[in-house]
Amino acid sequence: MIGLISATAAGAAARDRLAAAWPERTRVYEGPVGEAVRAAFAQCEQLVCFLATGATVRLLAPLLGDKTADPGVVCVDESGRYAVALVGGHGGGANELAREVGELLAAEPVVTTATDCAGLPGLDTLGLPYEGSVAMVSRALLDGEPVALEAELPWPLPPLPTAAEGAYTIRLTDRAVEAGEREVLLRPPSLVVGVGASKGVPVQEVLGLVEDALRAAGLSARSVAELATVDAKSGEPGIVAAAERLGVPLVTYSAEELAGVEVPNPSGAPLAAVGTPSVAEAAALARGGELLVPKRKSVRADGGPAMATCAVVRRPGRGRLAVVGLGPGARDLLTPRATAELRRAAVLVGLDQYVDQIRDLLRPGTRVLESGLGAEEERARTAVAEARRGHAVALIGSGDAGVYAMASPALAEASDDIDVVGVPGVTAALAAGAILGAPLGHDHVSISLSDLHTPWEVIERRVRAAAEADLVVTFYNPRSRGRDWQLPEALAILAGHREPATPVGVVRNASRPDESSRVTTLGALDPATVDMMTVVTVGNTATRIIAGRMVTPRGYRWQENAQDGAQDGVRGGPQDGTQEEAR
Repeated sequence: MIGLISATAAGAAARDRLAAAWPERTRVYEGPVGEAVRAAFAQCEQLVCFLATGATVRLLAPLLGDKTADPGVVCVDESGRYAVALVGGHGGGANELAREVGELLAAEPVVTTATDCAGLPGLDTLGLPYEGSVAMVSRALLDGEPVALEAELPWPLPPLPTAAEGAYTIRLTDRAVEAGEREVLLRPPSLVVGVGASKGVPVQEVLGLVEDALRAAGLSARSVAELATVDAKSGEPGIVAAAERLGVPLVTYSAEELAGVEVPNPSGAPLAAVGTPSVAEAAALARGGELLVPKRKSVRADGGPAMATCAVVRRPGRGRLAVVGLGPGARDLLTPRATAELRRAAVLVGLDQYVDQIRDLLRPGTRVLESGLGAEEERARTAVAEARRGHAVALIGSGDAGVYAMASPALAEASDDIDVVGVPGVTAALAAGAILGAPLGHDHVSISLSDLHTPWEVIERRVRAAAEADLVVTFYNPRSRGRDWQLPEALAILAGHREPATPVGVVRNASRPDESSRVTTLGALDPATVDMMTVVTVGNTATRIIAGRMVTPRGYRWQENAQDGAQDGVRGGPQDGTQEEAR
């Protein structure tokens, strides 16, 4: 919950805007400001104070305890110009909250945390448990001193400017080791503990067994990702409580699934009880991994029969491949999600000219693998291979990476051994359409005229089908020095089904500094004026030129009075084609 505190009418107005936008996330604290701050500090995870920073500091000072437990506090000035992350930038989430508040109130977020200002991910913000000298090692990174990264197992970390050797160390490990004086330990959630138990097993017996197994193997309990068992034990109180105390989810599998898992120590007892020859080992190994601790039984203080078994498996982190669309070129058409993925990736793979577009967004330490035109398949293979090594990888393409770009070759190469995330981008067709007016207002199709990978016979058949179906057509890759006849051929096919006066839009370098565009007609278009940097959009039989813009009506009835059409749209109220059809 986010506590909201204000002292003046202006502050209350901004406070109420935030409360209205986040009704489920916020709580307004009324009354004397000092009392309100104390109450909110005790009851909320975060605070937004619409007060001067000095006043907020004085009110907070007696309340501050441990930065890992204190709420994050954002301070918004009286005029609403700035949202300052005042306390708990990382641990309390104040840095991110300042950005959210700034976006909502049109205020500038002010973040002074050193790592954020330097573009480095904070070691305490990686989503992993950590131990050791975070401040000291972070300062070394900021000062450019050599910091070694010792990753004992693959894990998709964000980029860190580390070296092969250094006086400071970041160690990624699930082993039960102590952090050195100049060392930070990062604990990946790499361990899965499989548990089997008799009915009525005490939680202390389950916890004691798990802790003993981890201790004997030299493993850290902070790297336990989940407890796993058979479905029949999903409600066993002792197992459920053990997962809760360890702070991990309880994952269950059917007896049939577990019976299909090969294990070193099958037994007749669980087969008779729940229908599988193994519970602990099979549940731990159900999704693969390395068996570190074979099945072991609990030892009861009263000498009675064991009621619990467990096994421990190490499951290395899966590599992550983000296929990112950069949009048509303008920075303000690059989506926030794409920017976040670029900053998350430890390895960036892309065409050299696209890398140049976004190089300034990359974090220090990002490894860039760039190549020239014609190496698309090589880039796809490289990106997948890097992800298989356990890295966080971004593979970039212009427009939307799934439209005539890198997603299809990459996903054809990838298997289910890595995680794949698609990040959509603004396509060239959409960018050109926005410049031309509204040429894509009804059914439309995009066709690439490049026959480097697709036989011309196939392309020609598709153009002919689009012509006969009266679809608006956007041509990608329309013409190059080595391919100068395909566009005239395609236009001739369309001309067999459309009048010479059919509107045609030609946009070159959409959204880039040297953008140019024009609206002409099917009969007047000179293919020689088109090149590979151009998108050509040919209207259908209903497309019109209105005030120099291409417009394709949303329906099949062309409304001669544009004002009537606008009013009809207001009365109908749909915002997109899906709603129109639903109505």
